[in-house]
Amino acid sequence: MSTITIRNLDDSVKQELRKRAAERGVSMEQEVRDALADRIAGPRQRKSILEDLRRLGANPDKPFDQKRISDEMWDEGLL
Repeated sequence: MSTITIRNLDDSVKQELRKRAAERGVSMEQEVRDALADRIAGPRQRKSILEDLRRLGANPDKPFDQKRISDEMWDEGLL
């Protein structure tokens, strides 16, 4: 792994990074790594995630018996 030193970072930016890291329960270094990785991933990766989330909220293509499925999950100890 590589190391980067960032000089002349505005105090307000550092404070915001510290705040975001605390909200997520991670170190400030981890917050910066995640922010950089997300930025580098670009719109294509973010679009893919959004599409996946939209599909989860979409109506199913065909009807299904939700009670039967939940009963099976209960019987298998998944609920």
